[in-house]
Amino acid sequence: MALSFVNDSASIGTTEYWLASASTTKVDQTDDSIQQVWIDFGAMAAGDVYEWRVVEKVNGNTQRNALGPSRVVGVQDQPVVITGLLLGEGWEVGVKKISGTDRTIHWSIRKAT
Repeated sequence: MALSFVNDSASIGTTEYWLASASTTKVDQTDDSIQQVWIDFGAMAAGDVYEWRVVEKVNGNTQRNALGPSRVVGVQDQPVVITGLLLGEGWEVGVKKISGTDRTIHWSIRKAT
């Protein structure tokens, strides 16, 4: 088994930002792997609301929400950790601001292949 880590950050606004694509333009990821995603919303302040979701295709069908959307509200003292995802047909992780101020959000996508 090989492990790989993709670590990055970006200023996130109301346009959904796709973490694996590192862009507001989604590129479906097709690498077969077990994923663990860490999203650090520690820069959030009172009044901020952000949303995250994981999308994936099932048997080549239409891409749908696999997890979420889920919202985080206000000051955050722990990262969101999304574990145990077996992905490969067309997945991505999206984050967007619902209200408040654009913040720099850090993340890590940890893959076991």
